[in-house]
Amino acid sequence: MAKSIQVIDDVTIRFAGDSGDGMQLTGSQFTDTVAAMGNDLSTLPDFPAEIRAPAGSLAGVSGFQLHFSSSDIQTPGDAPDVLVAMNPAALKVNLKDLRPGATIIVNTGAFDTKNLRLANYNTNPLEDNSLSNYNVIQLDLSKLTLTTLEDLPLSIKEKEKCKNFFALGLLYWMYNRPLDLTMKWLETKFAKKPDIMEANKRVLQAGYNYGDTTEIFTTRFDVKPAQLPKGTYRNVSGNEAIALGFVSASLKSGLNLFLGSYPITPASEILQELSKYKNYGVITFQAEDEIAGIASAIGASFAGNLAITTTSGPGLSLKLEAMGLAVMTELPLVVVDVQRGGPSTGLPTKTEQADLLQAMFGRHGEAPVVILAAQSPADCFYCAYEASKIALEHMVPVVLLSDGYLAFGSEPLNIPKFDELKEINVKFETNPEGFYPYKRDENFVRPWAIPGTPGLEHRIGGLEKKDVYGNISYEPDNHEIMVHNRLNKVLKVADFIPEVEVDGEAEGELVVVTWGSTFGAVKEAIRNVRENGKKVSHVHLRYLNPFPKNFGNVISKFKNILVPELNLGQLSLLMRNQFNCDVIQFNKVKGQPFKVAEIENKINEVLGGTNGK
Repeated sequence: MAKSIQVIDDVTIRFAGDSGDGMQLTGSQFTDTVAAMGNDLSTLPDFPAEIRAPAGSLAGVSGFQLHFSSSDIQTPGDAPDVLVAMNPAALKVNLKDLRPGATIIVNTGAFDTKNLRLANYNTNPLEDNSLSNYNVIQLDLSKLTLTTLEDLPLSIKEKEKCKNFFALGLLYWMYNRPLDLTMKWLETKFAKKPDIMEANKRVLQAGYNYGDTTEIFTTRFDVKPAQLPKGTYRNVSGNEAIALGFVSASLKSGLNLFLGSYPITPASEILQELSKYKNYGVITFQAEDEIAGIASAIGASFAGNLAITTTSGPGLSLKLEAMGLAVMTELPLVVVDVQRGGPSTGLPTKTEQADLLQAMFGRHGEAPVVILAAQSPADCFYCAYEASKIALEHMVPVVLLSDGYLAFGSEPLNIPKFDELKEINVKFETNPEGFYPYKRDENFVRPWAIPGTPGLEHRIGGLEKKDVYGNISYEPDNHEIMVHNRLNKVLKVADFIPEVEVDGEAEGELVVVTWGSTFGAVKEAIRNVRENGKKVSHVHLRYLNPFPKNFGNVISKFKNILVPELNLGQLSLLMRNQFNCDVIQFNKVKGQPFKVAEIENKINEVLGGTNGK
């Protein structure tokens, strides 16, 4: 039958099922196809920490949310328009998030007595009228898949594993997306397993054909390409973008890149990604623990490399003593902390912004470091590059804060031309005349003399050194001088970073201050409340230590300062301490990012329901 095509501006889809149902793979394939079609997009993978949680259980539900649009978007969407639920547990966990009237595609083959019991259903929701507010499409994906593959020499279990691609093919049909990219991916992925490749290709096509031929669906939807700035785009996760940023900084600086790291969720993919770039002078070292990882990076820095180490909150705790060594030796080092829910092991696969104070103060003694935070998956590229530039040019450790939301999420990166990237000026000391290891320039930066340079033998290490000369010193006055030198060097970085810009009016009733991954939700929320006539300004911080030089003056011009954070108020604490300002905290610690509606409601609450004019 003829099917109509309805053009829509955007849509939010969530795939959900057991950890073994391939929801992350399904979502990533749909994402890649959407990106290739020129849509703007944002994703939110959400999965349990257990490698294989109990099948059919609520704790074992894995989800992947994708928001794509024909216009500029900043978030993976608040409420899904479509939910693909592969079993009762997936339906139960995700039902509360759907918008009224949303479409639910359910795999009826999984709605048996056992799975209903595991999901704590007393009755079958497909039969008790509890889903009457939704457009429910019931398909036995398991049976449809087995029927499609009945002549292939595979086991029942192997065939059933393909059912996620039936759902994927159906969604490709529903949203007018081509199959080509996924077909090519299957041919590459399973080149040595032709039966598995054929099975998935068949099922993908069958899902697409089912949408085209069944009378259940009368309408297809089309999301036109977004009008993004001209350029070459690549869909990247935050972790992929960080890796690319470091490789670019390595090439721009002319230094080899060394990563000393220990695998930890959600930072492990940076190590995996960088290991692909050996041809670009990248050396990746998987150490036996977190301490060895950072210690090896400090050694690599001493030897003249761009040195980095990557971790998450628990690993950062273990690296702190060695970070103090990097501060004392005044060697360039970038420490990436992909934050997750804590404390302790906490929520390994969920997101949080609760390591800011650890990055700021989590070392014994006075040990200041520069701190940056990325605002989006694509921005992770630029922050990794900027962190490298600051570390190398100022001979200082830099902490780059990302989080699980950015690390696993993805969006299009407009790939910059290499010659358009900011220069990274690296200067190794080679002249022995007048050389001293702690002789500083006007920015308090000491010279970088790599081992083996004739006439530049010198001593560095964890013991306090004599100002300028570098001999071991326990003199009280000298220690105070060196402590101030190291602090002043960090503070001087403020002369080299951009001042904050105000999105909106420069003074008024309310400014919302954000850092890190809260940027996207706040950006969309402010856009929405402005459309309703309210005047709200926005300031986003990429540099958290030191703060941009004009930050205090900018926020002083507003009656109310709202600071949303995925913690209990860590930036708020720093702002009160440094600027003696009154801050309205808005804190969330649920392992999930802010929703746009949550920010909108808080803004309206602060403005007292007025139009803000």
